[in-house]
Amino acid sequence: MYERIRKITGGILLVSLIMLAFYEPFQQYINIPSSITMFEGEEETISKSGTVSVSAASTNINTADVIESEQAMSIQGKNAGEDEVILELAGFPVKKVDVNVLKDFKVLPGGQSIGVKLNTLGVLVVGHHLVATANEKISPGEDANIKVGDIITMIDGKKIETMSDVAPFVDEAGKKGESLQFIIQRGKDKIETSIKPILDHKAKSYKLGLYIRDSAAGIGTMTFYEPNTKKYGALGHVISDMDTKKPIVVEDGQIVKSTVTAIEKGKNGVPGEKLARFSADREIIGNITINSPFGVFGKLNQSVKNGLFDKPMPIALSHQVKEGPAKILTVVDGNEVEEYDIEIMSTIPQKFPATKGMVVKVTDPALLKKTGGIVQGMSGSPIIQDGKVVGAVTHVFVNDPTSGYGVHIEWMLHEAGINIYEKEPQKAS
Repeated sequence: MYERIRKITGGILLVSLIMLAFYEPFQQYINIPSSITMFEGEEETISKSGTVSVSAASTNINTADVIESEQAMSIQGKNAGEDEVILELAGFPVKKVDVNVLKDFKVLPGGQSIGVKLNTLGVLVVGHHLVATANEKISPGEDANIKVGDIITMIDGKKIETMSDVAPFVDEAGKKGESLQFIIQRGKDKIETSIKPILDHKAKSYKLGLYIRDSAAGIGTMTFYEPNTKKYGALGHVISDMDTKKPIVVEDGQIVKSTVTAIEKGKNGVPGEKLARFSADREIIGNITINSPFGVFGKLNQSVKNGLFDKPMPIALSHQVKEGPAKILTVVDGNEVEEYDIEIMSTIPQKFPATKGMVVKVTDPALLKKTGGIVQGMSGSPIIQDGKVVGAVTHVFVNDPTSGYGVHIEWMLHEAGINIYEKEPQKAS
């Protein structure tokens, strides 16, 4: 008898749980976020139905206004700070929603074509070659276990910054028949090794058997400029060495204005490309201090404008970006920044910095005709949605040049060292 009652009770509970899962107010309760982050002046809406009602946790909310209607509750950011709202079901408190209102923040959107020059930390090893002696062909550098992608930072205790720093050491050690002491940066590790230069029988000069490089250059697109700090962000992805395919460790770098001279149209399997040249005067408009998965960052020494949106615009946090129409700003001819229609096909409301937060598709007939979609050099083109800067184009899909990835502006600002989450200082009582 007891076993039968237990089974019947269990069955009733199971059916009740299943019914509760399909109960619309319960479903909406599950979908209500436990926290909401917004900027001053913005509004977030929570839908409701049936017996769901909303009340404030206290009678004096300083950060937000709560406005109720029959179908929804709106939370309007009023002042920067933190607060909470309690949801009630049939008069009973069932869920707390933390409200975080951020200070109003705006940036100037980019879209300009820029030239980028990076100087590596030390000199980068990009390959090995054989040195022909009188009797054999060998590579002293490879024999010393120096690998492609290694960075030579010191020789015989002296700092190495450019390729021209290396030759005198090699020549002098070669003539003396001595070995050189190298300090190598390999990822996060520092490695010590020695190499004895040998005489190239044909060139009549001493060699290490290494191909090295101390800088890299290319073009990209400016994403944003923050006038108060003079900080900027561009490209939306890391710059890697063309030979090693590894991210370039930056000592310093510069950006200059560039002019788009032609477009190689993209097609399935073959990415297109912007062809551009640095400005004639090669005037440096800013420095580069960071080369990361989210782009290149530094400070500008002059303000930049794109001719379309020359007043600061608000930004969207990753969870505020939605699928649907948007625009990108970019240059496809000369120096003129133009806006083109795209569609945000998907977006991930990321809680932590991550790349590839969006998938975007070019829908603008004029851009498709000109470029075939997204091309190399377009990386960093800002994405605008509902009057806000939401991110930047980063990569093209090789097998579908009309589509590619985007990164959220929230993470580019974080990488630039701009703290949009900064709280108002507490006032003395």
